[in-house]
Amino acid sequence: MDTMENEELENKKILTELLESKQYTKLRQTCDNMQAADIAAVMDDMEDEDSLKMFRILPKAQAADVFAQLEIDDQQYIIQSLSAREASNIIDNLQADDATDLLEEMPANVVKKILSNARPDTRADINHLLRYPEDSAGSIMTVEYVDLKEDMTVGQAIDRIRSIGLDSETVNICYVLDKQRVLVGTVALRYLLIHDSGDVIGDFMNDNVIMINTTTDQEEAAKMFQKYDFTAMPVVDNEKRMVGIITIDDVVDIMEEEATEDIEKMAAIVPSEKSYFKTTVWETYKHRIPWLLLLMISATFTGAIITNYESALASYVVLTAYIPMLMDTGGNAGSQASVSIIRGLSLGEVEFRNTFKALWKEIRVALMCGITLAVCNFVKLLVVDRIPIEIAAIVCSTLVVVVLFSKVIGCTLPLLADKVHLDPAVMASPLITTIVDAVSLMTYFQIATRVLHLS
Repeated sequence: MDTMENEELENKKILTELLESKQYTKLRQTCDNMQAADIAAVMDDMEDEDSLKMFRILPKAQAADVFAQLEIDDQQYIIQSLSAREASNIIDNLQADDATDLLEEMPANVVKKILSNARPDTRADINHLLRYPEDSAGSIMTVEYVDLKEDMTVGQAIDRIRSIGLDSETVNICYVLDKQRVLVGTVALRYLLIHDSGDVIGDFMNDNVIMINTTTDQEEAAKMFQKYDFTAMPVVDNEKRMVGIITIDDVVDIMEEEATEDIEKMAAIVPSEKSYFKTTVWETYKHRIPWLLLLMISATFTGAIITNYESALASYVVLTAYIPMLMDTGGNAGSQASVSIIRGLSLGEVEFRNTFKALWKEIRVALMCGITLAVCNFVKLLVVDRIPIEIAAIVCSTLVVVVLFSKVIGCTLPLLADKVHLDPAVMASPLITTIVDAVSLMTYFQIATRVLHLS
């Protein structure tokens, strides 16, 4: 167990014992000396009632910071358990993007009650963010940033940072706007500190600004952060007017969310936004059963193929023993190719126009892998299994064909899915394996029928 896990367990033990023994004053003092993220990690593992009790005990200045770190379902429970005024106080102290994410998941009547008691500026910011499409840059941005005018002096800029910086998401990068609020440049705080107070911002600002449109997909925005290595990026509308910023902490959440969604789809599970233990048995069932039903029905084709070649299997029962090996090898080979292509698509390394280039690479890899596997298997079949050489030849030649076909399918299906605007992850392991299984059996029995002259 690593140091971080030990620390989390120790924190949980201390806070739980203080809560259960009703040592509330000591609990409050202990929390006051802890990081908000550490307290939130403990609360996420608590029962809802204990989590709410713990939250009410937190020092007021710390409560909003801890709340922002909680899982979304824990946030909802706490918000709905508080009075409208208490809930509004929490919303007022959250960053606008975090508050928007929370309210988007809550019932309309609860949202209305909370917003009616929130500060006018908070209400305006949240309503502004709620207008943007889900999963767009506009929906995840924050409107708390430092904006400057290009005719400001350094002294004036620093005074403005002092006045609004505490409520801003970051002060490391300031955004320079013209009179129409069009983004014309950026200036880093360190440059303000090294210039004379009388220098004008417009004379030394960076006017080559990388910006994101409000309608840009959040995954595309995350790719831009990865490409340019920024910690914050401005979000503008179609007229390049500044409306907000996205910071690196938002991008980390996006990347985790997108990666989780892809992994679930690759495992034939309908994506869920809740953590494993927060998802009920019924919800888990609903997420898994659709694909299981589809794959079960599609797998009947495999059974139909075996039934069609019953005579071949009856004459050479030994052929049956190698069906699992061929199907598993084909499925694994296809999965390897699909995962590589899906990763390339996600990172922008592979595009549909690279299909033939990717296909040519996978064909060469498939032939090398298939021949290597066939040679090793051929030796094993003759020396260990001691089967007739013609059976060994059938199995090994099928193996080469299966690996080749599997990698071609694993390469092309995600690319085709991306081209027609479907999620490439859906074309991963389960679907590819089902297709490869059917083709593996057909190839195997066709080769066996011709070599052994079976009817």
